[in-house]
Amino acid sequence: MKVKVSELVLVLVLSWVLCVSAEGQHEDIGITGCSDSDGEELYALDGEELWYADFVNKRGVEPQPSFIDHMSYEEGAYEGAVGQQQICKQNLKADLQSYKNPPLQLDPPSSPIIYSRDDVELDQQNTLICHVTGFYPAPVKIQWTKNGQKVTEGTSINVPFPNKDGSFRQTSRLEFTPQLGDVYSCTVNHPALDQSLTRIWDVEVQQPSVGPAVFCGLGLTVGLLGETSAADWSELMMSSGLF
Repeated sequence: MKVKVSELVLVLVLSWVLCVSAEGQHEDIGITGCSDSDGEELYALDGEELWYADFVNKRGVEPQPSFIDHMSYEEGAYEGAVGQQQICKQNLKADLQSYKNPPLQLDPPSSPIIYSRDDVELDQQNTLICHVTGFYPAPVKIQWTKNGQKVTEGTSINVPFPNKDGSFRQTSRLEFTPQLGDVYSCTVNHPALDQSLTRIWDVEVQQPSVGPAVFCGLGLTVGLLGETSAADWSELMMSSGLF
């Protein structure tokens, strides 16, 4: 069954398809969105991005993880997205005139969540992830800093993704190499916010615990000395300082 929904918004017009197969139910989402200065074209499956149009660099992007079977989109997908943008902007202009520029609902994003993709090891390349959700309309602006200095190299941000309640979520990433003492921050801006939201993350390396090793070593000692007489065992423990 194909369900197509369009809603008057200043930023995005959404449509989605719910597909059912023998293996179960899957959600196949296609998003076409536009404003006077921006646009979005995205395809996703079960909440995972498969393809989106990068209108800045004029190309299609397939941000699929390496551990899945790669799905490629046909040639001309980007050109098709450009054509959809022209239609979207024409429809948006007509709707705004018909509804006499209705007021725009504003919902602020949640406090950002920031975490590393992998366990932190010094001098080993990693990725910091900053995630926000619950905002409307899309998008948000996300800025990274390192030790108080703005960082742009190695940063990326995905296109806004719809939540089931009509709000959006968005994720930004920063490629970095951890160094002890470095402090990173992720700052989020949105029209619904009176002031920016900032979350700070500093490099911490968990030190290995000696507890299990000591416990295992003591357990091994007790096992080896299990045949020792009670008097000899007591004398040994006292001389070792354990009692």
